[in-house]
Amino acid sequence: MGTMLFGLMLFTLGWTLIDGSEMEQDFMWHVRKIPRLVSERTFHLTSPAFEADAKMVLNRVCGIECQKDLPAPSLSDLEDSLSYETVFENGSRTLTRVKVQGWVPEPTQNLTSHGAPVRRKRQVYGTDSRFSILDKKFLTSFPFNTAVKLSTGCSGILLSPNHVLTAAHCVHDGTDYIKGSKKLRVGLLKMRNKGGGKKRRGSRRNRREVSGAGREGSQDSLQETAKAGRRRKGSARGQRAADGRPSFQWTRVKNTHIPKGWARGKSGDPALDYDYALLELKRPHKKKYMELGVSPTIKKLPGGMIHFSGFDQDRADQLVYRFCSVSDESNDLLYQYCDAESGSTGSGVYLRLKEPDKKRWKRKIIAIYSGHQWVDVHGVQKDYNVAVRITPLKYAQICLWMHGDDASCTHG
Repeated sequence: MGTMLFGLMLFTLGWTLIDGSEMEQDFMWHVRKIPRLVSERTFHLTSPAFEADAKMVLNRVCGIECQKDLPAPSLSDLEDSLSYETVFENGSRTLTRVKVQGWVPEPTQNLTSHGAPVRRKRQVYGTDSRFSILDKKFLTSFPFNTAVKLSTGCSGILLSPNHVLTAAHCVHDGTDYIKGSKKLRVGLLKMRNKGGGKKRRGSRRNRREVSGAGREGSQDSLQETAKAGRRRKGSARGQRAADGRPSFQWTRVKNTHIPKGWARGKSGDPALDYDYALLELKRPHKKKYMELGVSPTIKKLPGGMIHFSGFDQDRADQLVYRFCSVSDESNDLLYQYCDAESGSTGSGVYLRLKEPDKKRWKRKIIAIYSGHQWVDVHGVQKDYNVAVRITPLKYAQICLWMHGDDASCTHG
């Protein structure tokens, strides 16, 4: 534990000062005008089948090298990709067409100043540099408390009292919604104290079951059944509380928004650039959340580093934090060497920069971790850890999803 805390202190300082030379640089969030994304028309679609298998690794996706060989998308192409599907809790589905106003094409950013990076074929590179956040003080404090777990096995991040940002492939495979996403739930972090209220409620429930079943069995056998149930439930809960592992408060999802650039149906392959989704919770939470930001270029990242936390499946029920450098970028994607395993996909990638005209620093989400993906590099499939950047257009879309109109989305 002492080693972990010491490491946390080191990289917390590193957010502010990577080396002496960066003291002279001005790392801050720059307020910029956001293009308008206007809802034009909404159509009702047939209900999804919800029969797709979850895929954490995609095949034949167009990455940074592939994108360099493609023509720049036209305005009509962008409007088609930024149109979106909404799936509601009752299984109904709509498609909303959008218009883009005030869009200025971004300068092409196909390669970083680092040159062509060395490609590797592992999700954990060399020494595992991930940190398991076990201390209750850190786990329940910002920014770690913003990480959430999806019932489909992915991670996500709290974006407002009502919204969670995650990867689109966590709920949709590009053709259909995955199994289990019809009754999608989000798990918010909480710590359960040993002997807490959950166990007492379980005891009351068992008493109700005993009284209701008393008509069909002897009193002795019913008491033994109730005691056995309490022992099984109590031992699991007690063990989880004793070793400091987090518990989750599960909340149903009211609706899910996915860009048409990902949800292609049978008309084509999903575009990795659009691997993001917004979930609206059925009930608001009271935890501190992280705001959305527009992704700066690598040169504007302190030390070229990014950060994210998620629930890697090889560390059951543990929140795992990591930070690493970005190796390559395009207008829509980031390649990086953050150690990560399945389960962390959908995590919010964030930065800590200065606020304009203020001395304080602020963390914002600038990308969504898409995971360990196979991408097309000049006709050859190679694997990378990929994050989808929050561009001005994606900021406008996610903001529209959150607020229902573009009035609150003029600057970001």
